[in-house]
Amino acid sequence: MPEPRVIDRPGNKEALALWYTVVLRGVREKFPDLSSRQMSIILTIYIDPKPYSIKMLSTRLNISKPAVCRAIDTLEKMDLVKRKIDNKDKRNVYLERTDKGYDYLAVFSETILNNLAIIT
Repeated sequence: MPEPRVIDRPGNKEALALWYTVVLRGVREKFPDLSSRQMSIILTIYIDPKPYSIKMLSTRLNISKPAVCRAIDTLEKMDLVKRKIDNKDKRNVYLERTDKGYDYLAVFSETILNNLAIIT
């Protein structure tokens, strides 16, 4: 008997259906269209409360500093994060959370939780 495809393994189809539901809500409600890299950056910044610099994110996520900068540029244009210059050392720039970023992730996480109960 052939091994079942990954999608047919227990739980996988449900996991993909959950992700589909969350992404679809974002499309229908015109949420910001974030790449996986942008999403990993915003989640890192919002889940772990420490102040992050470009270098810290680059190291933590194992992606180049230019790639982090490009993602932050986009997230900043969407008002999901903002850059803040360190008052003690003007060479340092840290990333801050925004109200719009909190709102975006609140709806995103609520959608996951609401649909997780339906799928499981």
